[in-house]
Amino acid sequence: MKSLSASALVLVDGYNVIGAWNELKETRDEHGLEMARDELIEVLINYASHNTYKTKVVFDAQYQNTPSHEEDYTQLLSVCYTAFSETADTYIERTCANFRHTYTIPNRIIVVTSDQAQRHTVVGYGAEWMSSLKLQTAIIAANRKSRNHHKTHRSKRGRHLLNSLDPKTQQKLEQLRFGR
Repeated sequence: MKSLSASALVLVDGYNVIGAWNELKETRDEHGLEMARDELIEVLINYASHNTYKTKVVFDAQYQNTPSHEEDYTQLLSVCYTAFSETADTYIERTCANFRHTYTIPNRIIVVTSDQAQRHTVVGYGAEWMSSLKLQTAIIAANRKSRNHHKTHRSKRGRHLLNSLDPKTQQKLEQLRFGR
């Protein structure tokens, strides 16, 4: 698989975003935290791909006595579950502090959280900050842009499969159809 070049590293405080987005709060309250996490991850996979952002969603260990571990979902999105005594805030702050020394490309880091104390800390390390609600707005805009792009390409081709084929293939199919 071809390696993708990311334009930024985005660190997302997962539980902070779940608590900030009404849709994810409803999912969490009605179907549980795991389903809310899965929905957030799915949305962020598309967003990361659309923007070519290397995205890392960070979840606290949530009182689970487990070691820290990371799961790669795509080339651009991974999920980190912190160790038992480590918060997502601590993980994100440490990553921001080490960022200049460990990452060369991309050279841009964006932290998504609505925690104001966290905001000031990560900005102090040179990271950009985005609120959880601003991320939601950016995702909605990216989805709208993507839908409009696909709609434009679909309408140019027409509704029939034949219209999406190159002229040479269309000609061969026509020859088969009419026995020429």
